[in-house]
Amino acid sequence: QVQLVESGGELVQVGDSLRLSCAASGRTFSDYGMGWFRQAPGREREFVARINYSGLIQMYADSVRGRFTISRDNGKNVLYLEMNSLNPEDTAVYYCAARLDRRGSLSASDYDYWGQGTQVTVSS
Repeated sequence: QVQLVESGGELVQVGDSLRLSCAASGRTFSDYGMGWFRQAPGREREFVARINYSGLIQMYADSVRGRFTISRDNGKNVLYLEMNSLNPEDTAVYYCAARLDRRGSLSASDYDYWGQGTQVTVSS
């Protein structure tokens, strides 16, 4: 199995940028498709982005496409989410997730392991 620890969340202003990290330990990181999800208060957890095992294939939610970039460093066992042009609607707890299927998925139920989350707050 794999253990996931997110970091990088903080309070920022509208228009700011932020990079989240997800450090993985345990089983070989490149065995997993990875994803980022977020959950705002009173709302369901929603898909943000996913990346396949090699990092060559990414997919994004419409709400973040063009502003967020998902990437991974298999040598360092780290998943990233670069977030630009942040707005208050991006405020949420952000979670990384690992799926023992190299493709990754848009569905939270397809993931096998989750981190504890990191809070991102965008203030206007």
